[in-house]
Amino acid sequence: MAESVLRILVYFESNSSRKLDSRKLDGEPRYRSSNTGENKMSGRAEDDRVDSVAMMLQRIPCALLCLAFLACEQSFAAEPAKVIDLWPGTAPGDKGEIGKEQDMTKPDEGLVAGKAVIRLGNVAKPTVSVYPPPPEKNTGAAVMVCPGGGYHILALDLEGTEVCEWLNSIGVTAALLKYRVPKREGDDAHLFPLQDAQRALGLIRHRAKEWGIDPKRIGVLGFSAGGHLAASLSNNYEQRRYPSVDEADNASCRADFLLLIYPAYLFRSKESTELADEMKVTEKTPPTFIAMAADDPVHVENAFYYGLALKKAGVPVEVHIYDKGGHGYGLRSRKDAPVTSWPDRATDWLRSRGLLPN
Repeated sequence: MAESVLRILVYFESNSSRKLDSRKLDGEPRYRSSNTGENKMSGRAEDDRVDSVAMMLQRIPCALLCLAFLACEQSFAAEPAKVIDLWPGTAPGDKGEIGKEQDMTKPDEGLVAGKAVIRLGNVAKPTVSVYPPPPEKNTGAAVMVCPGGGYHILALDLEGTEVCEWLNSIGVTAALLKYRVPKREGDDAHLFPLQDAQRALGLIRHRAKEWGIDPKRIGVLGFSAGGHLAASLSNNYEQRRYPSVDEADNASCRADFLLLIYPAYLFRSKESTELADEMKVTEKTPPTFIAMAADDPVHVENAFYYGLALKKAGVPVEVHIYDKGGHGYGLRSRKDAPVTSWPDRATDWLRSRGLLPN
């Protein structure tokens, strides 16, 4: 992209002192004239429009062009090196047609930090997309990213691709999990997403050597409902919840560490202090980092109660509670929300545990 910007700037610099020939481009006529006056008039009108556009472009300062193209560059997410279907054919237990997979964002749904959000729905073909860091920055650590969305949609960029880019920047291989949504009828325990998560983590560990990953440094990061899925996976890894598919299912699907950002559904109800049934915390639950805002409408008690359960089980845990910030901010920075600095705290925690170099 930088080379493209440079070529465009050079083009406008070299042509700023020349008037473009409105009749020819690279020596060829712009249009074919005929003997009719109507065609000649339309041709002259086209020439006038071309001249006008050319003169406007010549007056655009190169600095503005540079900024515009750099902004475009920042709007594109990194492309994954590999996108892998989790299941050979239909995912286990899935039945019927749920509609076309697509962005479900409605016109009246708000921006986050001034930017739109992709709300991907109707996911019937779950995948894991692998984003490797630059070879010179690769630390060997890897993190599977679970976007949130209330088990209804997936916030695919806000809590997915943008997070993968951040992980790459600190030398971590990112694996974006696209799990099944919306919740299928009767799947109140969210078994289908758990199957997808178990299968995906096993695949990552099975192919760790191929992807330059240390199989003993594979973590999971989840947001909101994705935080529930990440915590559920971290407490339900000893037995697969589906029939074995291939030898990748022989690899452990236990995460080596866990990051929960504004997690949801970790305790039974607002009136209860007990964790949800699927949160069977033991001393084998992975070391965990938690970040949340006290004014989160999904209830900061998720962080308190889960963190306390980890402490009682003797599991290393670090909990950051911020005064304000709300819910669903991903890692889009906001001056009025210090909670959006959580990636810095998470990086410190990863280094303190020896998962990243100091």
